[in-house]
Amino acid sequence: MHDYKNANLPLWNEITPVHARSAMYDLEGFKAGKSSLHPIEIAEMGDVAGRSLLHLQCHFGMDTLSWARLGASVTGIDFSDQAIALAQSLSQELGIDARFICSNIYDLPENLNGQFDMIYTGGGAINWLQDIARWGQIIGHFLKPGGTFYIREGHPFMLIFENDKNATTYHVGYRYFQGPEPLKFESDSDYADPTFIASHPSYEWIHSLSSIINALIQAGLRIEFLHEFDTCGWQFFPFMQQGADGLWRLPEGYIPLPMTFSLKARKE
Repeated sequence: MHDYKNANLPLWNEITPVHARSAMYDLEGFKAGKSSLHPIEIAEMGDVAGRSLLHLQCHFGMDTLSWARLGASVTGIDFSDQAIALAQSLSQELGIDARFICSNIYDLPENLNGQFDMIYTGGGAINWLQDIARWGQIIGHFLKPGGTFYIREGHPFMLIFENDKNATTYHVGYRYFQGPEPLKFESDSDYADPTFIASHPSYEWIHSLSSIINALIQAGLRIEFLHEFDTCGWQFFPFMQQGADGLWRLPEGYIPLPMTFSLKARKE
């Protein structure tokens, strides 16, 4: 099995400035005080005030800093040096206390000490990881006994469908039980700015819902809830429509699909 842990680094360094200026991320709105977190995440995560929080795969830190605005003592990690540099500059510019560390998630035990009250992972993160069992071990390593892990992520069932920009309906294109080798996408348009075509390939994995849950259980966590939603935080299919709540839905007449899941677990 090839070690792909840094294979996507050139891509993420390339698209970080694209995301920073995109309407989707709305960085100027964030600087003006807008939270990048969805109300579902805030409600399901619960009170974070006074708690230490580790954000895995934090990109350039908007969600991390949004948790800090709610009172958490935050640490964000990401493998992209460009993203971490931007996150650090945002923290300084906005006067929000935060720690950001550039590290691959699998190398984090060598780059970070201590344990945390809470660990958070946002949407569009774990599809970039090859080894989901090791991901669970990292969470178990850094979470305090009695601590909380929370994730709100794209549903793996949704990921088996093609989302080509010309698609008009569902078409199964990928295996749900993928295995260790990645899906490779060449010269793909960026999800935050479809006009931008990346010059680096992406390597992605579909992790089944059972593999995600079992990775956490095997790391010593107890699942508190698993919720599934027929909405998505981004426009996965080109024919989706965005509601007033910011979430994307299939138009009337389409059979609803599970598009997002959220999970909360506690370390025994």
